[in-house]
Amino acid sequence: MSGQRKGADAFLFQLMLGLCAIWGIQQVVIKLAAADVAPLMQVTLRSGIAALLVGLLMCWRGGWEGLRQGTWRAGLLAGSLFALEFFFIALGLQYTTASHMAVFLYTAPIFSALGLHLLLPSERLRAWQWLGIGLCFVGVVLAFGAGVSWTGMDTRMLLGDGFALLAGMAWGATTVVVRASRLSEAPPGLTLFYQLFVAFLLLLGLAIFTGQVGAVRLTPVGVASVLFQGVVVSFLSYFAWFWLLRRYLASNMAVFSFMTPLFGVSFGVLILDEPLSLNFIAGALLVLLGITLVSSDAWLRKRFAGRGRVA
Repeated sequence: MSGQRKGADAFLFQLMLGLCAIWGIQQVVIKLAAADVAPLMQVTLRSGIAALLVGLLMCWRGGWEGLRQGTWRAGLLAGSLFALEFFFIALGLQYTTASHMAVFLYTAPIFSALGLHLLLPSERLRAWQWLGIGLCFVGVVLAFGAGVSWTGMDTRMLLGDGFALLAGMAWGATTVVVRASRLSEAPPGLTLFYQLFVAFLLLLGLAIFTGQVGAVRLTPVGVASVLFQGVVVSFLSYFAWFWLLRRYLASNMAVFSFMTPLFGVSFGVLILDEPLSLNFIAGALLVLLGITLVSSDAWLRKRFAGRGRVA
């Protein structure tokens, strides 16, 4: 199957541009509707809506056979980590900007690369990937400096940025669980259902425990936000991604996907009028460069093939 996958073309670029715009605006949408629907309830409802849609689709097209392959333990773990990621997103957006969330969340490939390096011999990191991790680390330090100024320290923003980084860690850990367990051979729909359904149950429990389950006002903005996240982001865009993975080289798609933080920052500035400091801009660029190096392993090996050892 891998030999039949295509390289990048205009169609892939156009579709990835649309997907990255959708993924980039989701944090902005959550923050925009926070006054009407608590962020924790937004991520809870989106998971529930998407889990229902994925479950109905699998009832129609099949895919439940993975349940008989002993995937449920890994599915519970992946779903728990997925819930943790969105819990930190909801918590972090109460303290930091959507722009900061978009950048720190997308450090996830760094953490997944480190985890897979430790668990799978085939995923050992190469020299340029270690360089990318180093650049990303420096970028994170610089971006965190956006919460510190000559007039003092913005502890709320630093706290929110910390939660955003924890969300990125949880996302990276989810990837490690999927890649290093039986879920790697399971149908994509089942893996997605595990994550969405378990996350819905856990996040709903947290919302009830914290008293946020009633923090919902049925305003046009609130309803539109939840439907956009549940139907467009968590259902349609994820299946579009899986569809592309079956037809295009994953390395090309991974590089294109890092347009997402750029969209997130742009939408944060344009829609929410969020400020950007030089520290944050410089740090974000280093983070993006580092992530690109870590995630473009297959492309770099092909690029330097026949030119001697590159790592």
